[in-house]
Amino acid sequence: MSDPFHPSRGRASRRLRRLFALAVGLWVVFGDPFGAPAEAAPGAPIAVSAVEARGQEEGVQEGQTQEQDGEQGVEVGEAAGEHGIEIAHMFLILITILFVGKLFGEGAERLGQPAVLGELIAGVVLGGSVLGIIPPEGTPMREVIHVFAEIGVSILLFEIGLETDLKEMFRVGRSASAVALIGVVFPFGLGFAYWYFMNPSIGVHPPGIDFAMVAVFVGATLTATSVGITARVLSDLDKMHTAEARIIIGAAVIDDVLGIIILAVVVGLASGAAVGALAISRIFVFAVGFLVLAVVIGNRAAPTLFNLVDRMRVRGVLLVAAFCFALLLAALADLSGSAMIIGAFAAGIVLSSTNQFDAVEERIKPVADIFTPIFFVVVGAPVNVALFIPGSADFSVPVLVVGAILTAIAIIGKLIAGFAVRRPEINRLAIGVGMVPRGEVGLIFASFGLREGILSGEVYSAILIMVIVSTFMVPPLLKPLLERKSTVTRSGPPIHEHA
Repeated sequence: MSDPFHPSRGRASRRLRRLFALAVGLWVVFGDPFGAPAEAAPGAPIAVSAVEARGQEEGVQEGQTQEQDGEQGVEVGEAAGEHGIEIAHMFLILITILFVGKLFGEGAERLGQPAVLGELIAGVVLGGSVLGIIPPEGTPMREVIHVFAEIGVSILLFEIGLETDLKEMFRVGRSASAVALIGVVFPFGLGFAYWYFMNPSIGVHPPGIDFAMVAVFVGATLTATSVGITARVLSDLDKMHTAEARIIIGAAVIDDVLGIIILAVVVGLASGAAVGALAISRIFVFAVGFLVLAVVIGNRAAPTLFNLVDRMRVRGVLLVAAFCFALLLAALADLSGSAMIIGAFAAGIVLSSTNQFDAVEERIKPVADIFTPIFFVVVGAPVNVALFIPGSADFSVPVLVVGAILTAIAIIGKLIAGFAVRRPEINRLAIGVGMVPRGEVGLIFASFGLREGILSGEVYSAILIMVIVSTFMVPPLLKPLLERKSTVTRSGPPIHEHA
């Protein structure tokens, strides 16, 4: 084990502290270079307010009517909205996300934790509840950052697909299916029963929404699994080739398929549409069918395609082809009604069987080193620190209590799923913990419920607490569990399970 107090490491630590102190000093001296002044509209350039003000003054001087002034302001606002992203600000935000993400990741690794934990904490610090550097939801800059984050998680799942042995995945197929199914049924059942029978009173009930619908939605938010968090931990620890990792990844992919079905059903119920067995079956067939077809067709077409690419002489053509292939399958998965990460995962599985596998795996890593940290920083950004600070406007003891109960249900439901594996040599507790994080998937569920009026603000905050705790607890817990497993079974023979 490396010595963190070695002189060279001490010098590195001092350099990091000096860089951080310099950044804070620049912040204090020059103010916030990332945000617009208070009088400017969120996400809009400063010039909009000035132009509108001049338009109003000229309107008064020339005797224009108030209606004409309003129309002129709208036209100016629309024209400015087309150029609402200032490139310099965008660059500064990206630089800060990458630099602070890597800085906190380094700190996490020096404390013996996976780098992803530091990147999540960096997102909290850069988010709206602390420094506010990452733009809020709904602004043009946030949409651009969201695109980068989606590329990051897609490339992460593409890397995982490259490292996945399809035959080994089939060998743990039965265990992965059991973990996924129980990991959906138990959290949903426990969450629905708690909300329906205990009826926690933590806010005004949304008008026009049936109470049973709220209970269904709360249960649905507890079923999600964020494969990105666990996959990053497994990758950082170099555990992707273990049986536990294959079961977790396989179960998480199945979880995503089931999550798509559950979300589609909840959306249908919320809109008043009839949701029958035929509609649910159709969603399931499309989700599973895409993954199967992508792998089958890709395994036939990709070797020929990439052999042709390999003969080309232009610089970087193999990397560009692999990158585009991953994004193509991710886009096709989304268009077919499946999840983008399933398409990216399938792309990695397909290219793992080509002659160019080693070159693709090596060259995609620098791309992942840039885009993947953006995803985890963005996942941490929505965390509202004020929820946990007594005396703040968002602090509420009943909300914290309900959030703690939902967190316990979320954890217990996934831990039970881990013990569905019937192989005593497998670390079932590690599998259960690996399925716990809700991450961005839980945020998507909760945000949809709030936007559609199914959830009140208080219920949304309680679910957000569950998402935060379940996401942040996994990296520090999973590492010792997997390391203990490796020390116990290092000399044991490999065991295969036939589906």
